[in-house]
Amino acid sequence: MPPRRAMSVKSAVVPFEPAAPPAPLSRLVHHDVLERWRAADRSAHAPHIVAVPRGDGEDWAAAALVTARPHTAYLKIVDAVGDVPRAVEAVVSHARHRGLAQVKWEGWTVGPGAATAAGFVPLSAPRTPAEEAGGPRTGYVRRLHDGAVTEPPYYGQTTHFTCGAVTALVAQAHAGRLPRESLDRRAELTLWRDATNFPACEPVGLGVAVRRAWPSSPVTVFLDADRPVLLDQYPADEQEWRAVLQRASRAEAGRVGVPIDSHRLSMTAIRSALGRGEQVLLLVSLAGMQGFDVPHWVLCHGVVPGAVVIEDPWTNTAAGDTWVDAHLLPVPDLSLDTMSTISPDGFRGAVIIGPA
Repeated sequence: MPPRRAMSVKSAVVPFEPAAPPAPLSRLVHHDVLERWRAADRSAHAPHIVAVPRGDGEDWAAAALVTARPHTAYLKIVDAVGDVPRAVEAVVSHARHRGLAQVKWEGWTVGPGAATAAGFVPLSAPRTPAEEAGGPRTGYVRRLHDGAVTEPPYYGQTTHFTCGAVTALVAQAHAGRLPRESLDRRAELTLWRDATNFPACEPVGLGVAVRRAWPSSPVTVFLDADRPVLLDQYPADEQEWRAVLQRASRAEAGRVGVPIDSHRLSMTAIRSALGRGEQVLLLVSLAGMQGFDVPHWVLCHGVVPGAVVIEDPWTNTAAGDTWVDAHLLPVPDLSLDTMSTISPDGFRGAVIIGPA
């Protein structure tokens, strides 16, 4: 659906304080909805209320709870209450004013008819097992730019350590080399077992595992570090045997024909790869988006003006973060450049998968 022209909606933006919501909001929102808003600690995602005042200015005709991951280019409507169309247009105007790429809407209290009427399109339901998925069953997105980014399936990792395997599986499903219905825990753990450096997947091992699983897929590893990586948190004796495994992965890369490029992969090069129809598995730190410096794999699969669109297989449920945040997630180039500079050495690791 092409972007719609936003209506001019007068609105107010105020922080959301769970313990002391504004009086106009308390009169507008249903108790059950307000309790769900309070159930998570959303403080890291800048929760705020976008409200539409009534004519007298003393009360609100509509309001929406809005959040977003830091250092990203979207807003998420958790719920809209009151005059819902006016609340949603106020959020869209707010997002446009900030130069953002999209607005998402969690499907807790909105159905497809109302979402479509507001200019949103449905997101494909996640492939994650129901007991693992969390969040709403449905979600919607309204793009605020021209052009379209094709939608991969969303699958959330079911362990703390299988992000690399999941990003590779989602990339191959997106490319049509893997049936979407085969995205499941068995596939996740099987590919992780072949790629792991116990428990993480380092770039070379992940690239080799992808090539072994899909021999027709061109794979290139980018790693601007000439030593074993992702080992600094381990004691010396545990670093040693993991380093042996990484050296073995490098030798295996030579045997199966996976090139290892030691140049630093730039944001321009990532955009160029995506423009050629390639997909980029990128190693990032979660410090910017989630507040803790943990290495993590995401899939870069599309671009919009000023941002790269990623799939993140991990969500922080305790912060109110759901698959709606992590799916089709636009991240500004500068933010992604910072996230993918991995401490302590400042290296960058990536695996690029080309068309067959």
